[in-house]
Amino acid sequence: MYNLPTMERLHSINASRIAWCCADHGMSTDELAAEVNITPNSMDRLMNGEGLTFAQLSKIAEYFGRGVLFFLEPGPAIEEQVHTLAFRTLANQKPELTTKLKKFIERVERQRSVYLSLRDELSNQDLPIFAPPDIPLDNPREAAKIARKWLQLNATNTFDTYRDAVEARGVLVFLSNGYNGKWQIAKENPILGFTLYDPECPVIVVKKQQWHPQQSFTLMHELGHLLLHKASSIDDEDDMHSHRGLERDANAFAGHMLVPDEFLARIQDATRPANAAEFDVWLSRERKAWGVSAEVILRRLLDSGRLQQHQYTAYREWRSNLVFPEGDGGSRAYRHREPKHIFGDTFVRTVLNALSGRHITLSKASSYLDGLKLNDLHQLERYYAGV
Repeated sequence: MYNLPTMERLHSINASRIAWCCADHGMSTDELAAEVNITPNSMDRLMNGEGLTFAQLSKIAEYFGRGVLFFLEPGPAIEEQVHTLAFRTLANQKPELTTKLKKFIERVERQRSVYLSLRDELSNQDLPIFAPPDIPLDNPREAAKIARKWLQLNATNTFDTYRDAVEARGVLVFLSNGYNGKWQIAKENPILGFTLYDPECPVIVVKKQQWHPQQSFTLMHELGHLLLHKASSIDDEDDMHSHRGLERDANAFAGHMLVPDEFLARIQDATRPANAAEFDVWLSRERKAWGVSAEVILRRLLDSGRLQQHQYTAYREWRSNLVFPEGDGGSRAYRHREPKHIFGDTFVRTVLNALSGRHITLSKASSYLDGLKLNDLHQLERYYAGV
């Protein structure tokens, strides 16, 4: 196979596939031209049967997350062949998904494919296999009780320990990055997480939020979809408070996972303050020990009949009026650790083991780990080696 000169003009480009991708992302060809820095006239000529340079086509292919050959093949693009069932499930649930989020979902699917390929290469490694427990589908309380034992959860937890426990059972858990880039879910986007179901290797994605307890609830909500519904799902802020259908079940499951009945029994109603603004302080010990928000505990108290609806509503209104300082995004001094934060321990260890076993090159390892530079990649290796 030879490399095409970047200035050679290609005349066999399938313009209908470019039009299909634009429609799939809800944009016009003029908007695409602006995004990839191609003149509108060049784009018009392409759509009318004239060609582009290989470099220009590469920009379009990269923008849509496709290979160049996709736009050189004859015939129409067929959605069932282009998008996976999981992707189509999420897109149908939330038709308003942004182009950036659609790309994010496809990147997650590619990372899972990378992981499964490396796992096959490292067949002698002790990597976790997804083998979910048998749980009742119509009883979130009992399902959560079984799942807590399956995850071997301790009495004290944080988002990180919840995540480690889920990953140890063969589920990849990704956390979106706080920095602007291809692994970020924008702060203004209402999506809080999604699940890509697969009987062999499901993936849960949690949006990075200001408070870790919020991430814990999203993680357990998505785990509920995996275990209860065996289905892909994408969830926004409204879904996390829904009282209908599958979302109701996932919320109930998450509540019982994070605050089981035996935990709830430790809370003394007699000490509850009258002012909802004091609930955070009242529940501070439990919030810290269980790695949850006060709202999750209050919701459980409400559902068990130990809290009045007006008290819960008053707390939510008080909380919604609080103004929190904006974070600065953290320090880039620990750039080498970011892949672990984004992709989780299982994924990163698998890539590093494949690298040390010479199954992949440094260049491949870098691309799998968010484009780490060589020095950062070596730092990451030393970090995992405890050096």
